[in-house]
Amino acid sequence: MEIYATLIAITESGLRLSVPLIFACLAGLWSERSGVVDIGLEGKMLAAAFAAAAAASATNSAVIGLAAGIIASVGFALIHGFAAISQRGNQIVSGVAINMLAAGLTALVGNAWYAQGGRTPPLEGDARFQPLTWPGAEIIDQIPVIGPLYAHILSGHSALAYCALIATILSGFVLARTRFGLRLRAVGENPAAVDTAGVSVTKLRYAAVIIAGVLCGFGGAYLSLGQAAGFLTNMTAGKGFIALAALIFAKWRAWPAFWTCLLFGLLDAVAIRLQGVVVPGIGQIPVQAIQALPYLMTVVLLAGFIGKAIPPKASGLPYVKER
Repeated sequence: MEIYATLIAITESGLRLSVPLIFACLAGLWSERSGVVDIGLEGKMLAAAFAAAAAASATNSAVIGLAAGIIASVGFALIHGFAAISQRGNQIVSGVAINMLAAGLTALVGNAWYAQGGRTPPLEGDARFQPLTWPGAEIIDQIPVIGPLYAHILSGHSALAYCALIATILSGFVLARTRFGLRLRAVGENPAAVDTAGVSVTKLRYAAVIIAGVLCGFGGAYLSLGQAAGFLTNMTAGKGFIALAALIFAKWRAWPAFWTCLLFGLLDAVAIRLQGVVVPGIGQIPVQAIQALPYLMTVVLLAGFIGKAIPPKASGLPYVKER
């Protein structure tokens, strides 16, 4: 039972760690399905995390913090959209610029406002999204095997964690089953054909970029209002890039992206669990090696197990309307 309890603890931690990855990966899915490469997932989540924490600290409301995070992320998304869609600029360069701008701006403004090295004040009570306990979780937890699954895997997560599952369901359905989703996917494959049919390529791509901004807003707000108790400088710690790797590994599909993010979350949870472990004949594993494990596994999975991943044909290509 001790091994089972350990597996439950690792799975519970992995689920929580995978939430921002899921939001960022879905954001990249929407953007890249429309033909707009989004390297700026990291920056948008970071901006959202800071805005959410700052607003929640000022109002003592996690909901207002979430709204502020979404607004900040959508603002950065529109900057990327203007550069990549309206001005037909290089989408990779624009995304990198978004990341650099967000990293510098959050640290600068955070230090100017709070004088705590870029951090926001600690958040408590209603300023955070608290874990939601399902009915009867404490009683059912006493039942062997099934109880811990209900009490710790299904129950006990914040509202934003359940929103990640809802976002996956909606993304998969809308992109595969609705007219809007099919048109958006068509824009990523053959924008000229969509334009010929009388549908605005620009509007569809902007819609996808805005949806990506909203999802990154949820992911960033989760980091500062759900997973942590405030904003820390560069707290995204490469999650946007891991999300991009997960998106490629999932071959730009919603449910495979969801499961891939869960896998990366579990790898991160295992890495945390291994800190301080002593290996016979080697000694204690260095913390730096443990922290690098998820990133190493990202490279291994992409290099060895992904197969041939073909992105949307118009991905990264600005559309110039024929006259």
